[in-house]
Amino acid sequence: MGATQAIRQKGRSVKNVDGRWDLKGIGIGKCMDWKGIRDWNERTTFARSVQGRRFFPLDSKLQLREDHWSDGAARVATRQGLQAKSFDLAAAAYEEAVGGSMSADSLRRVTQGWGQVVEEQRKAEAEQVYAVERPERVERVVKVHEPIQGQGNVSSDGGMVLLRAEGWKEVKMSVFSQVEVKQTAPTPQNPQPEPELVLHRHSYQVGLWDADEMGQHQYLEGSRRQVTLCQRLGSVNDGAPWIDRITTSNYPQAIQVIDWGHASERLWKVAKAAFGDGTPSSQAWAKQQADRLWQGRTAEVVTDLQALDWPHITCLDDIRNSPDYFETRQAKMIYDQFRQAGYPIGSGTVESGINTVVHHRMKRQGRGWERQNAQSMLAALSELHSGRFQLSWLSLTQSPN
Repeated sequence: MGATQAIRQKGRSVKNVDGRWDLKGIGIGKCMDWKGIRDWNERTTFARSVQGRRFFPLDSKLQLREDHWSDGAARVATRQGLQAKSFDLAAAAYEEAVGGSMSADSLRRVTQGWGQVVEEQRKAEAEQVYAVERPERVERVVKVHEPIQGQGNVSSDGGMVLLRAEGWKEVKMSVFSQVEVKQTAPTPQNPQPEPELVLHRHSYQVGLWDADEMGQHQYLEGSRRQVTLCQRLGSVNDGAPWIDRITTSNYPQAIQVIDWGHASERLWKVAKAAFGDGTPSSQAWAKQQADRLWQGRTAEVVTDLQALDWPHITCLDDIRNSPDYFETRQAKMIYDQFRQAGYPIGSGTVESGINTVVHHRMKRQGRGWERQNAQSMLAALSELHSGRFQLSWLSLTQSPN
């Protein structure tokens, strides 16, 4: 009896000389896979059944991936591999989702393999646009996806990932967001209310890059979101020189803002160093300066910082540089004007992105990640959390027909 005939007669299970084949559902829709359970230790294979047509795994018409997993199985495994906190947990989630099993090691190879494809794609885009000789125009290289309309925001920051034989290394991230500005009605108590802001539709680029490489990928992602066509563009960051440099280079039209949380926190650290931890003088000084900063009276803050007895203050160099930090960034700290104009003053989007996109999946105990695997995971995580996983999968892989 032929394999196809046997399958049709048995319905949901068929046996042959080598093993047993069970019909397992993959995802939602009409796609079903045949899971082969072998009597010896070899890789499990999947065969696809579409619209009621069931194929034996060795049928010449079947087109499996080189790793012997079907496209549907690999796609589900990769999504689980990116969302779960470990590949062991991802393998358990995969089995619950599809009713078939995949080892954690196989799932790791599938996930990182797709991440490598994404990484090669974004490297190729950067090489084409930033080629020394005959660079390509960015609009011919990058496909537009969910363009930001009206007002946008870009924020950048860094996080840490443990690499094998290298220790903890910084990853750099840029986040692009749509900004919705909602005007509120004035009241007798508040005749000039500040507008309410909602940041959403985020997209991310993150990798083990130096500042110049981050600048390239920031520009490519901004081109994908068409931020240069926004009517207004803001950029909220912590004031790091590398962030200021790449953002100014890519988007000179952006209104740059120092993150309110970083600025106010620095004032409290100065107060602690100058007046003691938790003393009444420390708290009074910090509160007065924070209130002035909130009201846009940055020049007064700079004057009081310069008046402190710095030679007799014991602190880190970063805190000792606070007078210069505030003086050189006054134009980026006019918080009263930014709030009234409807510009964000907090960099919560990128700080949250570092935690949800990077640390949730990549921060783990033990030996850490191989550099290449870490970069592949970061590339794949960028697509997943940007809402482009399905689109990228279809464009970068060849699914069986």
